[in-house]
Amino acid sequence: MPNIGPLEIAIVLIIALIVFGPKRLPELGKSLGRGINEFREGVSSIGSDKHDDDDDDEDDAEPAELTPPPTDEQHPLPGEEPEVTEVTTAAEAEQVDGEVVSDSRD
Repeated sequence: MPNIGPLEIAIVLIIALIVFGPKRLPELGKSLGRGINEFREGVSSIGSDKHDDDDDDEDDAEPAELTPPPTDEQHPLPGEEPEVTEVTTAAEAEQVDGEVVSDSRD
């Protein structure tokens, strides 16, 4: 990386003064400072997003509730009766061949 000394900085400032003039130079300095500041804030927010998501203002708002799209079973056509299924109790439920295995090991 090249070293920039005071002589190089003075030469750049003199060239900027000649090119832009004394009236526009303060405006350019302000806009350059704002741009650098916004760039730094953007870079720091990118770094903080990876580690900490609590600083986002967007996350403070409550998320919208998502509802599933209606299906034919939920909303029958007008004039049609909804299909009713027979409810059975646990005693009437179909017996399934299998074995109950507990996860606890003694």
